Amino acid sequence: MHKQVLEGLNKQLNMEFSSAYVYLAMSSYFEEIDLEGFSAWFKVKAHEEMFHAMKIYDYIGDRRGKRSMTAIDLPAKSWKSPVAAAEDAFKHECKVSASIHSIVETCRQHKDHSTEAFLHWFVMEQIEEETQADRIFQKAKMVADNPSGMFMLDNYMLERANADAANIGKEEGEGAE
Repeated sequence: MHKQVLEGLNKQLNMEFSSAYVYLAMSSYFEEIDLEGFSAWFKVKAHEEMFHAMKIYDYIGDRRGKRSMTAIDLPAKSWKSPVAAAEDAFKHECKVSASIHSIVETCRQHKDHSTEAFLHWFVMEQIEEETQADRIFQKAKMVADNPSGMFMLDNYMLERANADAANIGKEEGEGAE
């Protein structure tokens, strides 16, 4: 594996671990303001990010690459509002997508077709991640000044958390019996 591809994968590995940390901080924030559905959903997102990190971790090992763990920045501890937190989640997913796209470009430069094929799953996953985060952000904006609407959205988020939790690890046949 080319050195630049490996560097990109290690950067992404650490970004996925960092994403889990960010989403745990968001989960904690939402729990503190009694939005249990949002809290549960972001906790599920944290688990999902760990799953993504481990996919990359395993791939690097399978290719006999050296894994490089770096320090993870402290995430924010609170947000101005649920809308601000939802917006940060959407922006974060866009940042993750850009990072993955950058690695794909590096793979193409160095003709690393295997790693590019591996990253295809992440490219497609990020379409779903960005769409989900944007929809939640848009819904939160719609009900920002409506406590009843936020209550309903929080219940929706709890349903999403339960559904999404059941699917972690079953992507691309992983974890399927």
